[in-house]
Amino acid sequence: MALLHKATITPTKLELLASWLPTRPWYDGPESPELTRVAAARFDDPDGEVGIETLLVRAGDGPVWQVPLTYRGAPLDGADEHLAGTLEHSVLGMRWVYDATADPVYVTEVTRVIREAGHEAPEEVEDGDERISREPDLKLTGSGAEAPPAGQITGHRDGDPTVVVAGDVELVVSRVPLVAVDPADAGVLTGCWPGQETPVALVHLRVR
Repeated sequence: MALLHKATITPTKLELLASWLPTRPWYDGPESPELTRVAAARFDDPDGEVGIETLLVRAGDGPVWQVPLTYRGAPLDGADEHLAGTLEHSVLGMRWVYDATADPVYVTEVTRVIREAGHEAPEEVEDGDERISREPDLKLTGSGAEAPPAGQITGHRDGDPTVVVAGDVELVVSRVPLVAVDPADAGVLTGCWPGQETPVALVHLRVR
């Protein structure tokens, strides 16, 4: 379960991404984009320390961009080039926001979800003493795959797709998810959201 907090976030995620996306080699949208949120879903860090979110955004009438992010309470060693920025969270304090494709917690979890035919995490929003269940508007589905767990990240090629080498597996992350997937395909994370009811490939898992 992903536990979220009713909070004020400064800057907002979309404001942060509007500054960061134009610095990415795979982004070819406006230099000063006005982003809108399309859909989002969470994975669950088993240790409960790192927030893991797959966020879909759009600039104007442009394509949908997949931007997986992780939220940390302290900097991730050796990941400065993958830092999207920092946010001030009114409940949790300062949060360091990373391109999740370079974060071992995301890489481990998305690999597990694909291998085990898993889904996005259930969400609960904590508001004072009350917890309210919330339905994610992005539906994530792992196909199942005969593959080992992710190992240490030893390679990262930023582009569309972004390719991550983690031990004996390789993740191929589509930044602009367009490819419809046969439900029988193995080794893939698919996503559906309002307006996109046919599953499209978000991440492919390959054995090296």
